[in-house]
Amino acid sequence: MLYTIIKANSYQDSINLMLLTNAVNALEGVNKSQIMMGTDANKDIFKNSGLLTPEAEAASPSDMVIVVDTDDKTVVDQVLAETERFLNDLSVKNNQSENVKSVKNWNAALEALPDANLALVSIPGEYAADEIEKALDHNLHVFSFSDNVSLEDEVRLKKKAHEKGLLLMGPDCGTGIISGIPMAFTNVVNQGNIGIVGASGTGIQEVTAMIDKLGGGVVHAIGTGGRDLSDKVGAITVMDAIVGLEHHDPTEVIVVISKPPAPAVRDKVVQLLQDVSKPVVAIFLGEKPDHHEGNVYLAHTLEETARMAVDLANGEKVKANYYEPVSFEVKEPLAEGKTAKGLYSGGTLAAEAAMLISEALDLGGLIKEEGYILKANGFEVMDLGDDIYTQGKPHPMIDPDVRINKIKEYAKDPATGVILLDCVLGYGCHPDMANALAPTIKEAIATAKADGRELYFVGTVVGTKQDPQDYNQAVRTLEEAGVIVEKSNAKAVQLALKFMGKEMVEADKEVIPYTKERNPLPKLSAAVDELLNSMPRVINIGLESFTEPIIKYGGETAQFSWKPMAGGNKKLIKILNALSKREDEIKVWNEEVIERMKNSQPFLLDVVPAKSVIPELNGKVLLHAGPPITWNEMTGPMQGSCIGASLFEGWAQTEEEAVKLLESGEVSFMPCHHVHAVGPMGGITSANMPVLVVENKIDGTRAYCTMNEGIGKVLRFGAYSKEVIDRLTWMKDVLGPVLSQALKQKDGGINLNVIIAKAITMGDEFHQRNIAASLVFLKEVAPLILQLDIEESKKQEVVQFLADTDQFFLNIMMATGKSIVDYARKFDKGTVVTTMTRNGKNFGIRISGMGDQWFTAPVNTPKGLYFTGFSEEDGNPDIGDSAITETVGVGGMAMVAAPGVTRFVGAGGFDDALNVSNEMAEICISHNPNFSIPTWDFKGSCLGIDMRKVVETGITPIINTGIAHKKAGLGQVGAGTVRAPLACFEKALEAYAEKLGIVVD
Repeated sequence: MLYTIIKANSYQDSINLMLLTNAVNALEGVNKSQIMMGTDANKDIFKNSGLLTPEAEAASPSDMVIVVDTDDKTVVDQVLAETERFLNDLSVKNNQSENVKSVKNWNAALEALPDANLALVSIPGEYAADEIEKALDHNLHVFSFSDNVSLEDEVRLKKKAHEKGLLLMGPDCGTGIISGIPMAFTNVVNQGNIGIVGASGTGIQEVTAMIDKLGGGVVHAIGTGGRDLSDKVGAITVMDAIVGLEHHDPTEVIVVISKPPAPAVRDKVVQLLQDVSKPVVAIFLGEKPDHHEGNVYLAHTLEETARMAVDLANGEKVKANYYEPVSFEVKEPLAEGKTAKGLYSGGTLAAEAAMLISEALDLGGLIKEEGYILKANGFEVMDLGDDIYTQGKPHPMIDPDVRINKIKEYAKDPATGVILLDCVLGYGCHPDMANALAPTIKEAIATAKADGRELYFVGTVVGTKQDPQDYNQAVRTLEEAGVIVEKSNAKAVQLALKFMGKEMVEADKEVIPYTKERNPLPKLSAAVDELLNSMPRVINIGLESFTEPIIKYGGETAQFSWKPMAGGNKKLIKILNALSKREDEIKVWNEEVIERMKNSQPFLLDVVPAKSVIPELNGKVLLHAGPPITWNEMTGPMQGSCIGASLFEGWAQTEEEAVKLLESGEVSFMPCHHVHAVGPMGGITSANMPVLVVENKIDGTRAYCTMNEGIGKVLRFGAYSKEVIDRLTWMKDVLGPVLSQALKQKDGGINLNVIIAKAITMGDEFHQRNIAASLVFLKEVAPLILQLDIEESKKQEVVQFLADTDQFFLNIMMATGKSIVDYARKFDKGTVVTTMTRNGKNFGIRISGMGDQWFTAPVNTPKGLYFTGFSEEDGNPDIGDSAITETVGVGGMAMVAAPGVTRFVGAGGFDDALNVSNEMAEICISHNPNFSIPTWDFKGSCLGIDMRKVVETGITPIINTGIAHKKAGLGQVGAGTVRAPLACFEKALEAYAEKLGIVVD
């Protein structure tokens, strides 16, 4: 039976997940499993494996999808435990590298490493082109380990890199060395005076390892990706790299390594090589050159390439022939009909083996057929790194499984006489591939012997003694398993042919003069010159393990912990990329909005009947929280508040009469936000309810909010009993008028910025915790009340109510936030979120650049702590205008300011609160210096939620909130936090792009 677990918004690198899948598949009781990100390409792999479930089909590209086929449901718990263990181990390993700064976006990466000159990209190919282009736009050279980038994108990006004077190494560039620093899957070799340009990863590894063994050294090995010498790409990177090495003084010998190139491109490259002044060794695999020309020496094998390069590097002449017979003595060739099979993890090594076998036995040359490079007369050579074998599985340099299975398959074939294989060492490779393969090799040899057959394994270890694996031990392990280990791949093939009764020979090559006129070289770009003459400073985008050799060997790096933008949504990614091209003007617009928020001067002026300042409250009209909603759509608490308001206003005498009135359509509803007002929870505001009047003195913008009723059964949570109505009446008749008279004694009103600045240092975040601000407000207003010429009993009642109501300042803060955003919203450009609110059904936002337009999505239900006797099943979906606090950067955004409240809202301890605020800072543009938070190293509160950052990161604003019972009349049942739904930000992004004339498919 199939079981599916979705870990939402939990990105992991594909190689890590492939290795995790292998570990899970080894668990007892697991028939098979697959763990991958929920991309469309990966869903095809799930489908082909018979593991695509409806839950996996519905997953987003940023979701980790675990599908397990098992007959025992309890095994799923073991799978989850193994997953947790594996990912925790990765986390520990990642944290061990204290020298590497970890960041989550481009801006942070460039801040962490401001003088970066190279981006190393190892993310899924479907997203790689965008990140490569961003790196180029930041004037960085690019080393793209990522494959599956379209040929069209490769051509476009390489042309762009060339025009900017940058090198784009890749895509599908597995190996490189820059100033002696290993990059990606690379061996550690001695530094020297040889510079290499290679359109081949394992070709570079074989040649550099051989150079090292021969006593030479390499300063640069510039990978280009296997398609660079195709007719469409035209050797852009190869030629730019050759020019760079020609001008690089420490490089005295240039080596060019290529898989079979397009003929015209090959000729263009050779012409350039003839134009350089330095000696050049070139190998174009598949060719069998019969001479050298001028300073260009043409090799037949990778070993010959290395030997010629070392001779030239030592100032010696190139020999006419580098052929040496193998030392292993073949006493008797294998019987006729026996064949050789090649099982290679390296594509270039496979191509070399196939070429040599085909040439020696006249088999018709190389092919490209379902992972085969040679398949003729029973002779087969396979590139097990081909996409057909690696789809959904790690590369065979990492994972031995595919090769183990093929060894078993070929060993059973009576026609198989020799199995050729490579064992590649270096960074990125399996920690002990020889030991992983050895048991299967021993078993295969023993099985053949028991059948009365001779079966030989011939191999080569590609590596050096400086590699993280033990080179000598790898050789010993293979030899002990029965493998005849040769010093190069060419010699291994040579021996295999010897077993077939065929001696491989090489003809002498003479050097003929180059007689054509040499052309002037293209100009060297300053950026390439700088790259080749300095230690690399690398922004590593993707596999964190790639940072290890960079740091170890003297480079600098920052880790860009990448995950797909916009959850992998291709349309949204295109919009974000298009908007990024207009970053300069959007930044100016957003700065204007932010400055308006920072410069706001909110003052509490008065408390007045709502109808006196909100003319829309004429007749039977009720204001409500959130975006527009009808009576029938309202949830229980809001309907309860409407019933209470109808009773308070005298429109009805009983609950039944009120319901009948509200259902009749006689009462009109409108959002508080439409009339410069806000209201907590249900937000219900009627004509005779007193409202706080806050004025933003920067331009006179005013905002209104009802006063806080205290705790217990209150209207805002949907209660409407007699005590609720009596309290509202007292607030209308006593609290409101007394505060109004008191405030009028304060010339210009009470400066709310001052109260907020004080209270945030005292542990308030102004949504769930307002005790400090409420007490500071009481300190301000109590003397004014005491001076009034009114009955002492009224003074006592009001002061006592304010002293008892810890949350009184919440409503003042809400009106403050509304006065700030309504002033900011008058500048109708940019991507800043200017409203967040909820009505129990929909969450609504507005953004600066879209004016009054609402963008909505279904609300979530808060998570948190419930009062005794209640649970999450009782909680109403998110409701209220109080998210205006988060809109201006406090509330949940400033969780770190209020460690005292974190446990109450279910956010954990202080570290969790700190993490929340740090996360919220990732989606904001700035900080508000007016509200400095001591527990956050005195940083200002977050300011300016950018809807682009929300969509890009998938991080949605977190809101501190009270939780109402979903049934009307029962009131508050808990408190907690809730996330804004991502969909409303996505809708806003699409609409904004359309407004700017950005059209995407």
